[in-house]
Amino acid sequence: MERNEVVLVNENDEVIGTMEKLQAHKMGLLHRAFSVFTFNKKDEMLIHRRAVDKYHCGGLWSNTCCSHPFLDETPIDGAKRRLNEEMGFTCELSFVDSFIYKVALDNGLIEYEFDHIFVGKYDDVPNPNPTEVGEWKYISINQLLKEMDTNPNAFTYWFKKIIKERISNIQKAIQ
Repeated sequence: MERNEVVLVNENDEVIGTMEKLQAHKMGLLHRAFSVFTFNKKDEMLIHRRAVDKYHCGGLWSNTCCSHPFLDETPIDGAKRRLNEEMGFTCELSFVDSFIYKVALDNGLIEYEFDHIFVGKYDDVPNPNPTEVGEWKYISINQLLKEMDTNPNAFTYWFKKIIKERISNIQKAIQ
């Protein structure tokens, strides 16, 4: 598998093939993904604003890290790898949940992902990759919810969906 490919899966997360990442998003094919949420000792979530020139959702706030595992790695191994590549650190991660979502983006791409959610603890200053991350901050869940209510278009679709539907599972997992 090329490193710019995603792993195509069925609704049971069984591998059915691979495809170039942009093509899979143009065609709206279900593929494997992960979303990482890290928290500091104050239970504040580390979030980031995606670099403005990302191929989709540039300039929007999102969870600590999100991407796609390679064919030859598990979702948690992909999450650990990508956390280091995007945010410049590693930490222990725990699986929380998985779900499928599909959304048409405003640039003609379609996100259709079997998303695995992982959580971890991290208290230091990240060293983000500037081609991936425009800025970052730690934020309390209450403040995040207020910001999402006030300016929902400033956040990625999957981030809002996970916070709305799964934040209690995430909070339980970090306790």
